[in-house]
Amino acid sequence: MKYISNIFKGSAAFVMATMLVSCGDSFLDQDPLSFYEPSTTYSNEAGLKSALAMCDQELKTIIMDGNGNVIPMASNYIMSDIGLYAKTDMGGGFEDNFDAKLTPTSGMNGGGDANAMQRFWDEGYTGVKYANTVLSYVDKAQGLDDNTRNIYKGRAYFHRALRYYYLTLQFGDIPLVTNIITKPKQDYKSTSKEAIFKMLVNDLEFAVKYVPSQSAMTDIGMVNKEACLHLLAKCYLVTGQYDKAEQTATDLISNYGLHLMQNTFGTFVAGNQKTWPITRNVLWDLHRGENVCDPANKELIMPILNFNDQNFTGYSIMRACFAHWSNGVIKDPSGISPAGKNIARNNADYDENNDWVRSIGRGIGCFRTSKHYNQAIWNVDGTPDYQDLRHNRSVGNWVEMEDIKYSNKKSPYYGKNYQLYATQDYVDGTGKTIVHKGDLLCGDTIRSWYPTPLYQCYILDKTAEGNLGANQFNGASTGSNGNLYLFRLAETYLIRAEARFYQGNTTGAADDVNVVRKRANAKHMFTTVTIGDILDERARELYMEEWRQPEMTRVAWCLAKSGQPDEWGHTYDIKTWDKQEGTDRTGGSYWYQRLINYSLFNNGAIQSNGVSLEYKVNKHNLFWPIPNSAITANTGAALRQNYGYDGYSESTQMWTNWEDAVADQK
Repeated sequence: MKYISNIFKGSAAFVMATMLVSCGDSFLDQDPLSFYEPSTTYSNEAGLKSALAMCDQELKTIIMDGNGNVIPMASNYIMSDIGLYAKTDMGGGFEDNFDAKLTPTSGMNGGGDANAMQRFWDEGYTGVKYANTVLSYVDKAQGLDDNTRNIYKGRAYFHRALRYYYLTLQFGDIPLVTNIITKPKQDYKSTSKEAIFKMLVNDLEFAVKYVPSQSAMTDIGMVNKEACLHLLAKCYLVTGQYDKAEQTATDLISNYGLHLMQNTFGTFVAGNQKTWPITRNVLWDLHRGENVCDPANKELIMPILNFNDQNFTGYSIMRACFAHWSNGVIKDPSGISPAGKNIARNNADYDENNDWVRSIGRGIGCFRTSKHYNQAIWNVDGTPDYQDLRHNRSVGNWVEMEDIKYSNKKSPYYGKNYQLYATQDYVDGTGKTIVHKGDLLCGDTIRSWYPTPLYQCYILDKTAEGNLGANQFNGASTGSNGNLYLFRLAETYLIRAEARFYQGNTTGAADDVNVVRKRANAKHMFTTVTIGDILDERARELYMEEWRQPEMTRVAWCLAKSGQPDEWGHTYDIKTWDKQEGTDRTGGSYWYQRLINYSLFNNGAIQSNGVSLEYKVNKHNLFWPIPNSAITANTGAALRQNYGYDGYSESTQMWTNWEDAVADQK
């Protein structure tokens, strides 16, 4: 079996030469005309294959931009129950008060050190464009039999559906673009999210019928039937077809040779074993990029490929998401700062037994996890479950700050474990008390004091590993294997758990959650579950793998549609779940309730590192605003702005039937 990425070297260059891709008002730029006549370029299978190759490649570029600080993927977590933006030195640009700062004209960025909200809009519609190119020309391509033609259509439908799945759950009612235009069009109308999802179901049902199973394919990384089934099950949930979602998930679980991995497999990859030893275990192996596409991995449904030199993208997840343990705001119990130092191997002070930079990376804490993720979801009867491999410190999968040891050789505490609070007075040689018992030893607990789910995010940084002078190990650099999961079977079980829950089968839902928990060797098994239990299990299993905020929005929508209660007994009205305003503690969607109950949002200002942080969110921030650049570029009609943002009007017309939106583009 070969990687589909191997064909990118030629076909990506070809398609980029024939398709000018704009990332400004990108949904308007659905025109492939550039140096070549598209009717010639896409007149055969080679042209279609090139466009699909760009679809496949764009699966990673939407969540990776090569930035060394804040990875785009983290933007799906900064307004979630399990994470927060934590780069406290951003000053006035700090992403703490979305209620005030997130507007159609401000707050959304295309990447860099703030957020990538605008990037998700631009890249989402770029992916739509690639898929639409295939769909616009596939029936005109020569030399294809009907079955081959339908396979191309099915794969393009999947790619377009995946982009619209996330775009709709991030931005709500949006323009539905389904054709490559042959003349300028600037009069798009928005299409309701309900209508869009009906189209996605229609298209994915076609894809499931024609796209081959992975077992019938020689390439890995191309769209397969299994991925189509997985996404279709999610879309069935959104449209309220819970029985179909359950049946589809069951089909995928039972009939395609997939199973959760139970034993170690593939290649063992770890950091400096003398500082932080990893006892090889199935979850560690499962999450190494080297093993994602290993033939032994029967949990993989579809990967995101990022391993080859031709189109590699840097992914500094360890730098962006791990605590800034070497920050000068952490001092040792004698008052020495910085308490931890990231020392290169060619430095005279290097100690391989205290080499934390190669073991856990040089984090700078741009994104941090919440107390709910760090503690609450792991507690069983008030006691942390370190038996669960996903939270297991003894095998090395999970790292608490107290596991790290002081690595500044000037410290009298060198080689001893970090302390958050001083356990005793420290008196210097003159008899002066420098540190008092109980003193806080970390001046910025937002950015520099939280645990690390190392097993999910560790990537062997090949560039740094090959450089004895390197003192920053950040994640996937050139030469690294940065492969990730798009979909894997563990999530399929949790999708089926949701489908059963919405139908009132909480026992069956518990069975599915328990399958995932048993593989992780968790202590506690459920007899019944709440929707909160399922969301918590998603957090435990899919950290930095699922797009957390869009998935929370989807669950909030499903909860309102099904009428089932949340873990507090609240029910939600499908007519109002996404049309509420305010920052008080009552009402709002299920997404909002999880944020204010499980994270720091709307609980008052916090002082950290000399900065006052609001961590404030409004009920209407459930959806991000439609970018003003898209609204102003669409001069021939008004796009509907989302509820709660400047420019929203209930009277703005939009399509409520996807067929009408499609017909308007012909």
